[in-house]
Amino acid sequence: MIVSIASGKGGTGKTTVAVNMALSLKDVQLLDCDVEEPNAHLLLHPKINETRSVYVPIPRVNEKLCDHCGKCSEFCERSALFVSSEKVLFFPELCNSCGGCVIVCPRKAITEEKRRIGTIKTGMAGNVDLVYGELEVGEPMAVPIIREVKKQIESQKTTIIDSPPGTSCPVIESVYESDFCVLVTEPTPFGLHDLKITVQVMKEMKVPCGVVVNRAGIGDRKLYDYCKDAGVSILLEIPFQRRIAELYSQGVPFSLEMPEWRTKFQTLFEEIKKRVSK
Repeated sequence: MIVSIASGKGGTGKTTVAVNMALSLKDVQLLDCDVEEPNAHLLLHPKINETRSVYVPIPRVNEKLCDHCGKCSEFCERSALFVSSEKVLFFPELCNSCGGCVIVCPRKAITEEKRRIGTIKTGMAGNVDLVYGELEVGEPMAVPIIREVKKQIESQKTTIIDSPPGTSCPVIESVYESDFCVLVTEPTPFGLHDLKITVQVMKEMKVPCGVVVNRAGIGDRKLYDYCKDAGVSILLEIPFQRRIAELYSQGVPFSLEMPEWRTKFQTLFEEIKKRVSK
């Protein structure tokens, strides 16, 4: 089973939930798809077994063959290619690696070469199999890295996916094909606002979801009223508690020091399994 952990708002505690759930289960794989700023490894301290680069194809123009007809530039919707009467300019940060320019070039003056955009790292932290990606600084496209991370999914294991914040393309790619999505939020106006958007996205994707309320006890009851009216179940509440915050600030998953929470995360997972099997 694949369970993704998402939220609209950043900083709600997705990684906290993902890491503590992974530590509470057996035969589990944790994929950190927040490739712009992965931090599950900061809590798990894994032993890295493999590091490999991720590349995307980009065009390479042979000026000797090019007659500057401009068809490649006309085709490119992202304006990654600019053709003048004397030279072709290529802007790699804008390229979506679609390969269309190679196809439309009538003189076969465009070929493809590889461009490195990040890395994938795999390792073990106790019984948790960890995979995470790191996007190169300044690179705009996270989705190719996320796809490479998800290629490491092992079907015989329970897979937990720590998604990026927001509801844009990286989140869609992370949650895609998940059996269930846990939406982590907080009882604040910002938390409620972004939760509403994310719930709508999950409905559009037809991915069943439920809510974990982090820092429960702050804010007001509007979040709970919304979940009741929208028919979204609250599966777990993590209280706004000093001990939990202290452990997090030290880089320690709180379920390791507070064993009662392992039982609560196991119960959460069992509830998810029931909802998926319905």
